[in-house]
Amino acid sequence: MVYAFIDSQNLNLGTNKDITRGPEKVYSGWKLDYQKFRKYLRDKYRVEKAFLFIGFIASNDKLYAALKSWGYELIHKPTVKDNVGVAKGNVDAEIVLHAARIEYDNYTKAVIISGDGDFYCLHEFLAKEDKLARIIIPNRYSESSLLKKFQKYKTFLDREREKLIYTGK
Repeated sequence: MVYAFIDSQNLNLGTNKDITRGPEKVYSGWKLDYQKFRKYLRDKYRVEKAFLFIGFIASNDKLYAALKSWGYELIHKPTVKDNVGVAKGNVDAEIVLHAARIEYDNYTKAVIISGDGDFYCLHEFLAKEDKLARIIIPNRYSESSLLKKFQKYKTFLDREREKLIYTGK
């Protein structure tokens, strides 16, 4: 059984945000279709459960309902506001806890969706236990250098852009 553990903020910002290096734009952001993405995970990686770790904002109830209807299991974290009033919900600890402890006995392989180097210890642990299937990184420009060790596990989501872009239909 394959489970996916998704860092929603890393996925969202890693696909949506333009990236520049000096004066040059090296990556143009795009809007991910989360319904298509769930189907992609099911079809390509046989993901039976997709845990989406996301900060909780009460006004996003329609978004949460849609995500659930597309097959995501939402794991909410309370949010706090940063110094400019933007809601933040860092979910890294929750992902590690769920993948390495809470859900560990329930899956045979894990797909981790994030380009964040904070998951290095989780990747290392899962690889050692032969439970790491893939690391899906939103784009090659937002990948942590700590993930270089895990080359054989990596997939860059921006290569699937045409299949997964939101078209509004």
